[in-house]
Amino acid sequence: MSEPVTLKPSPVIAPPGGRVSRFDPQVAQRRVTPRLRPWRWIVSAVVLVVLAQFISGIFTNTHYEWHKFWPFFTRQSILDGVVVTLQVVGLSAVFGLVLGVIVALGRLSTNPLIAGLAWAYVWFFRALPLPLLLIITFNFSYFYPRLGVGVPWGPVFAEVRLSTLTPLAIGVIALSLNEAAYAAEVIRGGILSVEHGQIEAANALGLSKARQLRRVVLPQALRSIVPAYGNQLIGLIKASSLVYYVSLLDLFGAVFVLEARHPESLVPILIVGAAWYLLLTAVLSVVQFYVERYFARGSVHALPLTPVQRLRRFTVDSWGRFVGVRLTRRGF
Repeated sequence: MSEPVTLKPSPVIAPPGGRVSRFDPQVAQRRVTPRLRPWRWIVSAVVLVVLAQFISGIFTNTHYEWHKFWPFFTRQSILDGVVVTLQVVGLSAVFGLVLGVIVALGRLSTNPLIAGLAWAYVWFFRALPLPLLLIITFNFSYFYPRLGVGVPWGPVFAEVRLSTLTPLAIGVIALSLNEAAYAAEVIRGGILSVEHGQIEAANALGLSKARQLRRVVLPQALRSIVPAYGNQLIGLIKASSLVYYVSLLDLFGAVFVLEARHPESLVPILIVGAAWYLLLTAVLSVVQFYVERYFARGSVHALPLTPVQRLRRFTVDSWGRFVGVRLTRRGF
């Protein structure tokens, strides 16, 4: 029986000078050079030039009146509006998420009555436009001056007078009801995305339904829930501007009142409002990125790089390419 034959590459013989020429055929076959893409560099240069012109035009155009931006940006009425917006968004997000979890579990219930009521809730509050829902909530006390808890057609143990609700409470209630309808569908979709084999394994281990939901289903469902619900929260920041319909002076309301008092500074005031909304959205986007990265553990081979890590890798790779080109030109 013949022995296996191992093929070995032939050695490269150095010339008398002691250094292998980079034009040697064997060395040329082994060296891997990146493919040149001149059109990519040309397009990138054109985009950078257009972007530089656009940014230069924004800051050199006198119609923007940038000298008025900072005084309006830090104006007390604007800052108070930002605080109100944060309160509305924070409370609506918490209450909407809690109610959305309850509605989502109701949609997944095997009880036809509970599932039907949960479906009706989602259908009703997704069908109503948010301004109309805010107006209905604002005038709800006209039909029901007070709501109580007690025995049906019997004594009432506790009651709330709806006429005493503040505009902040009315805005939070309306946004929470609307947010819960969308959050319920996001959560239900995330729960349904979990493989059925995981639930079968949990049943085989004898885990209760509550423990299955808490330890098996939700940790895996959150990978699908967090990105979609993060986008929903960004939409909630923009939707919070509608609380001006219920006489709540949030950021949008403060901008609206300020531009009515200073019509000669309409453009910088609108830029201030846009800048604050962009800033709030950017902060929430950063938080969403790190939350997604946290729940991605165990589902991907490598976690997504943070902006700092991307910048470090880009710097190291660029320096490595520069050094490699210099060494190649010198014949190494």
